[in-house]
Amino acid sequence: MLKRIKDNTFLKSTLILLFGGILGKLVGFVIRIIITRNLSTSTIGYYSLLGPSTSLLSVIAIFSYSNAISKYISESSSRTKSLFVSIIPTSILINLIIIVFVIVFGRFLSINLLKEEILYYPIVSISLTMPFISVSSIMKGYFWGKQNMTPYMLSNFIEQIVRLLLIVFFLNRFNSQEYILCFLILINIIGEISSQIVMMLYFPKVKLNNIRIDLNEVKKVYRYCIPATFSKILGSISYFLEPIIITNILLYVGYSKDFITYEYGILNAYSLSLLLMPQFFIQNMSTSLIPELSKNYSLNNIEICKKRINQILLFSSFIGVISTIIISLFPKFFLNILYNTSKGIDYIKLLSPFMILFYIESPLINALNALGKTKEIFYITLKVSIVRIISIISFSFLRIGMYSLVITIIINVVFSTYLYYKEINKSLNTI
Repeated sequence: MLKRIKDNTFLKSTLILLFGGILGKLVGFVIRIIITRNLSTSTIGYYSLLGPSTSLLSVIAIFSYSNAISKYISESSSRTKSLFVSIIPTSILINLIIIVFVIVFGRFLSINLLKEEILYYPIVSISLTMPFISVSSIMKGYFWGKQNMTPYMLSNFIEQIVRLLLIVFFLNRFNSQEYILCFLILINIIGEISSQIVMMLYFPKVKLNNIRIDLNEVKKVYRYCIPATFSKILGSISYFLEPIIITNILLYVGYSKDFITYEYGILNAYSLSLLLMPQFFIQNMSTSLIPELSKNYSLNNIEICKKRINQILLFSSFIGVISTIIISLFPKFFLNILYNTSKGIDYIKLLSPFMILFYIESPLINALNALGKTKEIFYITLKVSIVRIISIISFSFLRIGMYSLVITIIINVVFSTYLYYKEINKSLNTI
């Protein structure tokens, strides 16, 4: 009976996340369609160049809080409120330091490394969103740990709706490319605030006189967060260096700056964006693994851990295979429907056979996080990042344009997925 209850809880959490992912992604589709149809290809190229910076700063803002808090709450519910309250001040302090750093050095990044002065204020805008992302991450971790996915689902949906409304009513009011980029970034602040308001409606009441910062709770969370975040930062740095390396090497071997911006935008905004659209469902569903695996692993229920991982991997593989086959068979149709373009088909044809690995990578990483294997994730990320940078540099000198990045992406996903899967097997079979 107890096993059936656990199965039902895990299934319910997974289905809620799947349903929420579908709703959120549908709104996301509409947002992306509006953006790509209203912006020029050059503006989309600039927006794509900001992607690695956004990824790196988001990793620092999130700081693995949601995973850490989810893990500790699922293992013991006695410290939930103090855990939540104690971590917010330190997270905001870290973000304020990063904002100052970005303001000081952002111009060097935009002018000297990315070779685009227009990107300075958008990069600063990204840093301003960080405190809001941090607070949302902490709140989400609480509900993940309680395996109450409804507030998380609703908050994500409302956040997307708010972003959609802001884009519909205000996007066309900006004429400058710089203002457009800043607007698309800064509306995330309003989206995060709306998300937090929704989650607060479900959060248990806390008496102000009972609020106390517990340094022991802070230490516990950061013992998990620091190695987990450093591994993500390491991966984000290699991603952050990607446009810098490609831009400078391709300029050196004879490609124009306009060509690089144009093709980088096509690959990221059209080809990869289309191929990875269904991955959002997988990321949402694999979130349910963290509290479930943490609890069972702490109780040494290894067979249940294996069962849960296999369930998510099977479902992820199914979604990955079906969606990749459909997209690779009709790439022109989907590109025209979503982005009103046929650019990027050649990239899709080359990348599509390997996309299935992207869909199982996220559950594997979440599983290792739940098992507390943050150091192992760091070493895997280090190896993958080194291979990624070496590949980008090597292939960029071959004068094959943006295909140097395409080949690097393929090598990266094959290598990383193999290492994550190998570590999962090692962790669960040696106990």
